[in-house]
Amino acid sequence: MTSRKALTEYVSAFTHSLVELGVAAAVISPGSRSTPLAYACMKQEGLTVYRQIDERSAAYFALGMAKASGKPVMLLCTSGTAAANYFPAVVEAYYARVPLIVVTADRPHELREVGAPQAINQINLFGSHVKWSTDLPMPETENQLAFLTRHLHRSVQNANSEPRGPVHINVPFREPLGIDFEQTYESSGDIAHFGGELSLSAESRVFLQNVLKKDRGLLIVGEMTKPMPPEFWEFIQKLNWPVLADPLSNLRGNCPSTTRHLIVDSYDALLKNKEFKEQVTPQVVFRIGPQPVSKPLSLFLAAARPETYVVFDESPMLRDAQSVATHHIQASINGLWQLSLEMKQTNSYREKWTKASSLYWKVVALHSQEELDEGVLAKVFFETLENCDLIIGSSMPIRDVDTFFQSTERDIMMYANRGTNGIDGVVSTAFGVQAAKQRPAYLYIGDLSFLHDMNGLIASKMQETDLTIVVMNNDGGGIFSYLPQSQEERHFEELFGTPTGLTFSDAANMYDAQYVSAETIAQFAAALDEPKTKSVKIIEVFTNRENNVMTHRKLWSRFDEELAKQ
Repeated sequence: MTSRKALTEYVSAFTHSLVELGVAAAVISPGSRSTPLAYACMKQEGLTVYRQIDERSAAYFALGMAKASGKPVMLLCTSGTAAANYFPAVVEAYYARVPLIVVTADRPHELREVGAPQAINQINLFGSHVKWSTDLPMPETENQLAFLTRHLHRSVQNANSEPRGPVHINVPFREPLGIDFEQTYESSGDIAHFGGELSLSAESRVFLQNVLKKDRGLLIVGEMTKPMPPEFWEFIQKLNWPVLADPLSNLRGNCPSTTRHLIVDSYDALLKNKEFKEQVTPQVVFRIGPQPVSKPLSLFLAAARPETYVVFDESPMLRDAQSVATHHIQASINGLWQLSLEMKQTNSYREKWTKASSLYWKVVALHSQEELDEGVLAKVFFETLENCDLIIGSSMPIRDVDTFFQSTERDIMMYANRGTNGIDGVVSTAFGVQAAKQRPAYLYIGDLSFLHDMNGLIASKMQETDLTIVVMNNDGGGIFSYLPQSQEERHFEELFGTPTGLTFSDAANMYDAQYVSAETIAQFAAALDEPKTKSVKIIEVFTNRENNVMTHRKLWSRFDEELAKQ
């Protein structure tokens, strides 16, 4: 067997196996050492290839695709620092439980650690931030295909098993790197894999039936990347507990009118009120998914320390940052729908939450008529969305969604990188979400986060997209104005405010994006209504950091006053 023939068979088996295992997309960055696999991806039926020049952006693009599609996505780059640029997105994928198949091409063993160009130590490059890592043998190794296909099977199953996450496959290639495009590949037989859901044990069923009978209970739903099935809405109707829905739970943007009264979408604001917190201390807390974004909620639960705090998770990894959980149930949430619950007609505890939430939104409506800040502008933006995906930046954007996004039936799915809460790679993640979902997408992001990943815009030149980017430009790090650091004026601007004085019209021109700017509600509304003429539309909204803090606090004070009257 010639070296070229062996290499072609090896990389063909590689891509064929991934497709058979459910990998349907590959994100590739250009490079020499990865040539054989890049060629194989291009010729592989059933595999859609996306290109991104910058490996850091490519990794976040793949992250967005995998998060939105729920399927593992292959990442491919050349050797050296190209692979190191994957690290931030790999870390995010690990903590956010997103399946990625990270493939790094490498120099052959004889060129490692001898000063060869573009060669670094890539073995276990991502350390403890991947679920599994392997260094594959060279294509000419004996029994290579059987070994290769089994390792790929193990890689994908590792990525897909709970807790889901990234795996790293390091693949050495020796020159020459060309393959035979005419050579066909016949599989010697794929490995069959049968999986199953983790069902509720008899013991957990009895426990849950008793716990869920209680009235003074909270159901907390953290990040969910898929809409809940109809059975969920039937379940919460019978339960009749207040449902504290994190923005990323995707309950707020896909909420049936019949159950909207159960969804508490203002708890972040409600739990800033001391008197209200004292009135609603729960007896039972039941959480699905990770801890929500809201800091007031975290502080409330840590202080309340309910006698029963159940964390429901498909993974054996317990997520309990406040150390308040009393029970961990490892099972699929589908088991909840099988429980026999009697319909609770009334619940004074739930009604207290519902009444306060209704009052909050009335106060927000009045506030929005009288004030102008990022929150008010955000509310204007959210109310225009329908049948789309919303990708949200960290820091202030996700908090404004928590504060100003009211539950709706308008089919709005929300995504954010909250595994590690970073502000990097968000633009690329948004392009990845849009590529996976193939419907209009909106990115809501701050100026510093946009600046962090501005080169991610090159994705619009590599493949079709439909993305509108709303940049809230308050000239710096707006989140720090709400934190204790803001009380110390010395060096605050240099270290935390970090104003750049930059605007993004020239960036829009560089990437051939449609650009509109706004400073008032009327201008912003007009910018949102302006017909989209290019694949990427950038709306830059100019706001003032100091005013944002002042008006946010004015809203909370006004709500406290109204709540005290009840």
